[in-house]
Amino acid sequence: MEDLDPDFFKKFTKGDVIVAGRNFGCGSSREQAAMCLKYAGVGAIVAKSFARIFYRNAVNQGLPAVESLEAVDAIDNGDELLIDFDKGLIKDVTKNLRFTMQPVPEFLREIITAGGLVPWLRKKLYS
Repeated sequence: MEDLDPDFFKKFTKGDVIVAGRNFGCGSSREQAAMCLKYAGVGAIVAKSFARIFYRNAVNQGLPAVESLEAVDAIDNGDELLIDFDKGLIKDVTKNLRFTMQPVPEFLREIITAGGLVPWLRKKLYS
């Protein structure tokens, strides 16, 4: 992120949402890319699209990653966002705007809610 904004982590607050363009995570086939964002405190990523491997790594790490073309085009840096995965909505609280997002299948939402694939598997195996 420092390549785009050298002061990114000075401005960043735990729980902030990253809003990105197309093919976010491209070139990153290792799960550490998603893991670093999760452990840095990123609350979610909203993008126009994701690189396939990055998307699955994000889910496996319990990092919410959602797609919405219209939201990305309208959200400005610093806007406060709320994401409702069950309803498939992104709300820009700052501008009082609502956007739809590509639905996240229920089984992927379960993995994200559990905190990632390993915690989800533990729950399934030992419950």
